[in-house]
Amino acid sequence: MQAETGDRLLVHGRTVGQHDRVAEIVEVMGANGEPPYRVRFEDGHEAVMSPGPDSVVRHEPGSGPPV
Repeated sequence: MQAETGDRLLVHGRTVGQHDRVAEIVEVMGANGEPPYRVRFEDGHEAVMSPGPDSVVRHEPGSGPPV
């Protein structure tokens, strides 16, 4: 899994009735875009995550550091 700052992390619900969660990747802490990632969820809280197989990175157009 590789990501850049500004990408979205989609975390699928693990149990019936649990909703998917979306977070913005605000910092890539691993080498070459690999986890862990510092993410900010829609409600504003931040966390450091090493996403598992229930997660997907959505690359956003124009994401990444400024050139």
